[in-house]
Amino acid sequence: MKIAVLTGGGDCQGLNAAIRAVVRKALEYDFDVMGVQRGWWGLLNDSVKYMNLNSVSGILPLGGTILGTSRTNPFKHPNGPDIVLDNIKKNKIDVLVVIGGDDTLGVAVKLFKMGIPVVGIPKTMDNDVAFTDYCIGFDSAVSIVCDALDKLHTTASAHHRVMVVEVMGRDTGWVALVGGLAGGADWILIPEVPTNVSQICDHLNRRRSRGKEFSIIVVAEGVTFPDLDERELSDIDEFGHPRLDRRNIGELLGRLIEKRTGFETRVTVLGHLQRGGAPTVFDRVLATRLGVAAVNLVKDQKFGRMVALQGNEIKSVELEDAINNSPKGVNIELYRLAQLFY
Repeated sequence: MKIAVLTGGGDCQGLNAAIRAVVRKALEYDFDVMGVQRGWWGLLNDSVKYMNLNSVSGILPLGGTILGTSRTNPFKHPNGPDIVLDNIKKNKIDVLVVIGGDDTLGVAVKLFKMGIPVVGIPKTMDNDVAFTDYCIGFDSAVSIVCDALDKLHTTASAHHRVMVVEVMGRDTGWVALVGGLAGGADWILIPEVPTNVSQICDHLNRRRSRGKEFSIIVVAEGVTFPDLDERELSDIDEFGHPRLDRRNIGELLGRLIEKRTGFETRVTVLGHLQRGGAPTVFDRVLATRLGVAAVNLVKDQKFGRMVALQGNEIKSVELEDAINNSPKGVNIELYRLAQLFY
């Protein structure tokens, strides 16, 4: 058996832990292992290499991915799927182990329907892949958000300012909600709950009237405001998504708050800091468990499936079902819990 492992989409903490687990477990079964470079780009460009124990030595605590990644979508390239299939055959790859979010895993589903055995591992700091309670990278990302809010509280308090903190989250608000709740945010804005700018300003005025001279607002980058005629930028990626890094929703909100309330407002965009650095204990263990479980599926020839954390158990689900039900929105009860502390 020869398997190939790849990481696609945005990087996050825990990817190397998952790669390490896949390689170690595969070698235990005497499988050959190949690493695909830069996600689906590697199978478009025949960029693969053999992996062994030395390949994954010492990578458990490393952020990023030793294989590299990209947002390449082979179905958006001329003859892309045929090129991918040819390179899979050329390298005599029997199974693909695909570590990614809904876009990367969506490509895996299409290839599976074309006859390529695949197994999926969910990773995304957005935590929005369906049928798994946690995705690789989420716990590390929200830990960074929480740490940032702890630090911003002191400077907001010293200057009596409103601090707007923009975090990642295109379609869902898991990072904003959990990071904001843990970090004591005074308002959390998520894509699942449309909020008018006027509501936020009214809330900030009420806080000042109660003697609260500073506030922390957390906003997910994918948030829209029903009371604004917002002009979207046209930049999109290969999966058809707007380039949210060009949207500057945090800056927009900060300017509007300062204009409408008169309160001095500063904006912090955490951006790619949320993806960087060493993974947390939780992500290291989760990635290790999911990587081993994925190889066990390969051994049992259970293809077209995705490993998932449900409760404290590692299960497997139909990969296509997970993709068809993504993105997984936030738990609204958790959002209501956060509102208690506004």
